[in-house]
Amino acid sequence: MSSSLGVSLVWYRNDLRIRDHQGLSKAIDSNRQVVAYFNFNPNLFKELNMGFKKTGIYRSKFMIESVNDLQLELDKLNISLIIDNCPDGQNLIKKIKKLNVKEIFIQREWTRDEINEEKEVLNKIDSNVKVNYSFEQFLYHPNDLKKKIDDIPNVFTLFRKKCEKDLKVRSLADNPHRLESKNRLSEKYKIPSLNDLGFKEFKLDKRSAFPFKGGGKSGIERINNYLWETKKLSVYKHTRNGLIGIDYSSKFSSWLANGSVSPKMIYWEIKKYENKVIKNQSTYWLVFELIWRDYFKYISMKYRDKIFSIEGILNRKYNWDKSKTKVYEWINGKTKEPFVNSNMLEIKNTGWMSNRGRQNVASYFAKELKLDWRIGASYFESMLIDYDVHSNYGNWMYVSGVGNDPRDRKFNIKWQSEKYDPNMKFQNLWLNE
Repeated sequence: MSSSLGVSLVWYRNDLRIRDHQGLSKAIDSNRQVVAYFNFNPNLFKELNMGFKKTGIYRSKFMIESVNDLQLELDKLNISLIIDNCPDGQNLIKKIKKLNVKEIFIQREWTRDEINEEKEVLNKIDSNVKVNYSFEQFLYHPNDLKKKIDDIPNVFTLFRKKCEKDLKVRSLADNPHRLESKNRLSEKYKIPSLNDLGFKEFKLDKRSAFPFKGGGKSGIERINNYLWETKKLSVYKHTRNGLIGIDYSSKFSSWLANGSVSPKMIYWEIKKYENKVIKNQSTYWLVFELIWRDYFKYISMKYRDKIFSIEGILNRKYNWDKSKTKVYEWINGKTKEPFVNSNMLEIKNTGWMSNRGRQNVASYFAKELKLDWRIGASYFESMLIDYDVHSNYGNWMYVSGVGNDPRDRKFNIKWQSEKYDPNMKFQNLWLNE
């Protein structure tokens, strides 16, 4: 491979894998030297005005593990991963020039922070550098939609039925092949520790429902375990509203959020499972959840920065409270509702919360405490290991009455507690220590 042809650079962000990665496969096929790049941008770890960091300790640890795994996998392909920690695009701009980069491969993003990050770099590099975008975070590829993005329905059911009727999930990208050893850069880049990012090392809480590590290897192991080893997928629909333990739900969302695995990888594994084991409501329901995930991505693509506005995509005006006292009571599990408190202590101590818990605590925050829903969404952004900008803000708008819920529902917390935690096992787990 001749470096005189220049370099193909894969700019990693929320696509931290080598499998089913179109950009990486195309970069390898470009017949150039290939390098990869990831930035631990210090702005991600700054403290916000409410006193919590934009990216908290649990997601930071998962990110470090994911990038470490990615570096190991790229090493096997003889591809160097450049690790950066720059608050702007200056270092990447210098690298592009120094390495004689001719093509950049990057996953398409459209939300505020990611767009600004791109502009900082792409507006300042040589116009002859070709930028190749790919849509790798979807189940249903945007180019396959028969509708314009602006015509995406605001009701999920209409979207789902249209997808199921008219669209097919694309096949997986070819597995990348190994390059010659001379492709590597001479420098070996060090991945930061939690201490480097401003956190203290911690021990996993023994009560955690998410004791897993970040990275594609761990994500694939979880898929294999949930489907083939335990066959828990067969009963997913009946257990998905659980609260305790690792297997009441798939827990795939964290690896999906940072792209350690792709939705297509999960989908095609489910299809294999349906052929070899069983096809039932539970197998369908996990695909159903992947479609929900797609839907929030399409909604954010349609409305862009409106998903961050207080009036949401519906332009509804409410008198939102901003009481710091109420916010901190909610964060620290000091409200009048034990079911809310137990869920909030879970996320505070583990970075995880069940889907049932998330709906209840968000509804309580917005509908009972009448607090500015964006503060709650921002706290989830900080704390959740599986934070995904589209699903997070989409769900918060949904439960707060400014998003995609046509019924504008309000959760009856006591009824929810009695139905989903009738013996108070979950509440006792978190409130009695």
